[in-house]
Amino acid sequence: MALSGLDIYKLLAKTNCKACGFPTCLAFAMQLAQKKISLDRCPYVSDEARAILESAAQPPMKLVTIGTGDGALKVGNETVMFRHEQKFVNPAGIGFLLEDALPPRTIDEALAKIATLECERVGQRLRPDLIALRNASDDAGKFSALARAAAGRSALNLLLISDSIAALKSALETVRARRPLIMSCAARTPVAHFSLAKEEGLPVVVSGTSLEEVASLASQAKALGVDEMVIALAGGSIVSRIQDFTLAKRSALKRNLRALGYPFIAFTDSADPLLELEEAVSYVARYANIIIMKNYERDVVLPLLVVRQDIYADPQKPVQVEPRVYEIGKVDERSPVLVTTNFSITYFTVAGEVESSKVPSYIISCDAEGMSVLTAWAAEKFTAETITASLGKSGIADRVAHRRLIIPGYVAVLSGKLEELSGWQVSVGPREASGIPSLLKGWK
Repeated sequence: MALSGLDIYKLLAKTNCKACGFPTCLAFAMQLAQKKISLDRCPYVSDEARAILESAAQPPMKLVTIGTGDGALKVGNETVMFRHEQKFVNPAGIGFLLEDALPPRTIDEALAKIATLECERVGQRLRPDLIALRNASDDAGKFSALARAAAGRSALNLLLISDSIAALKSALETVRARRPLIMSCAARTPVAHFSLAKEEGLPVVVSGTSLEEVASLASQAKALGVDEMVIALAGGSIVSRIQDFTLAKRSALKRNLRALGYPFIAFTDSADPLLELEEAVSYVARYANIIIMKNYERDVVLPLLVVRQDIYADPQKPVQVEPRVYEIGKVDERSPVLVTTNFSITYFTVAGEVESSKVPSYIISCDAEGMSVLTAWAAEKFTAETITASLGKSGIADRVAHRRLIIPGYVAVLSGKLEELSGWQVSVGPREASGIPSLLKGWK
């Protein structure tokens, strides 16, 4: 059972030295009990107390790393059930299933399509994370060839799925340096896969037909020295899997049940692309940490990546762009100057309309703490004073030969004072960004 804050406090030195960053040892103990900080922040904890407290200090869900370097997929390490409590730490991994029984040409086409699954939204690059390779042929040579092709054609992380230890070892000869996740096709993971994971220092999928079974298998793997595991539930409906994921996460976070304190992986079942998308979205929304899909068409995958981005964004921190001058097109000294806030959705909406107008323009993104135009105006973060300050800080006066500024239509009330403070002639733009192209095409 998890230790309470008072239980932890009794084991501390009680010096109130503040070295941990908290005013008292009790405050530190309360944070430690909530899994929000590490025990290492206390320099005076005794060895005896450390042995007792290490379990309480660990995150309730284990961090698992698949791959290496900057592109590695990190899943788990969560501390809360709901995103309004605290930002979810590591976004769910999105991957695609390929089988070695497929013709080589089909595999090449699939890898080529997967390589194109990337887009930019509100200033962030969205892309999938891994490719799952299944040894459907029971041929170690074909499986190794598939691993070689995937590693050579893609920088995505890898999941190797095979019942054969020999086939897995053969594939690892090619992709060991990529630190793949390994998995058995069986409903219940054999002990041999745990031994291989321990031998190679790799993460492994622990699969079972119930939470009780995977908890037992995870404890068994832990006893064998396996540290990084991912939980899979074989069989069952979509609804039952989501219920099990929710129950497992609640058990790990609220009851400190270590045997279920690992990330979860889900494979989509739906044959219809749209139904598969709905299924994958459901898994992202309800606690699957890795989702493996069969479909890798762009119009199915990109909506899923957008959903993931929204769910894993910090709900207490608006998505912002850097407050500065942005150039759209080949600007010159005669180009129009527009001003808006640094809320990402606002900026990219304006930028998109400016780009579609084909009129090279400057956009000044004012620091409004990530608020939209009306919200920032109401909060007095987007005012004549702040816009004037942004004009001066940006150096836009040295880039253009005119002194004309276009402001959003919703804050037309600012135009008079802004002209007085800045010395610029202010034009009131449309209320909606869709009206920007018509405005700019009449620019002289």
